[in-house]
Amino acid sequence: MTKELVCWKCGSSVAELPIPLGRLAECPACRADLHACRLCAFYDPSVNNSCREPVAELVKDKERSNFCGYFQAQAGAYNPRADEKAKIAQAQLEALFGAAPVANGEPAMSKARARPEAEAAREQLERLFGLDNKHKE
Repeated sequence: MTKELVCWKCGSSVAELPIPLGRLAECPACRADLHACRLCAFYDPSVNNSCREPVAELVKDKERSNFCGYFQAQAGAYNPRADEKAKIAQAQLEALFGAAPVANGEPAMSKARARPEAEAAREQLERLFGLDNKHKE
């Protein structure tokens, strides 16, 4: 049984597109570039330059269209677990910079609640340095 060719980003079928995929081919569902490392049979993030083809030139952005002559579209390149990890990492990054704290990868506090806490912290800081409302710009 052969796997159907799907988009590396959203998992939608791209079987209706002509093979070999053109350099400017896009996913009909999410518009992601398809002639990209992420859809290639040689793509492997665990090896040097994320490519198992030893003589291929370095491609910095693995998710964008490129001119690699070794590109071979690979069925089953979509990894939904990678999307989950990316969402958790994004939530943790937002929490790190004050958007909302994270517990187990899920935002624990709404932005509406975080804002009054930020204002309270600012007021404490101003009191610490002896600033009052007269000196605000």
